[in-house]
Amino acid sequence: MHYGRIWCAVKPGVGIPLMLGACATASLIVHIGILTHTSWYPAFLEGGKNKMHSAVEAPAAPSLASVMTVAPAPKS
Repeated sequence: MHYGRIWCAVKPGVGIPLMLGACATASLIVHIGILTHTSWYPAFLEGGKNKMHSAVEAPAAPSLASVMTVAPAPKS
């Protein structure tokens, strides 16, 4: 380990929970910051239920009339 000598100064019973607690606290602060300062993150947590997605529907199947159109005869 690169910084293995730190455990000579700090007991692992204190240092490991301190590092894990700092990591969890930093992660919580970042997620709360994103949640309160963005508009897309709450919609992401709701599964994408927002105005844009509710207005978009599946494309309709092409109608038989648009498939069976007859091209005009060429002029001679």
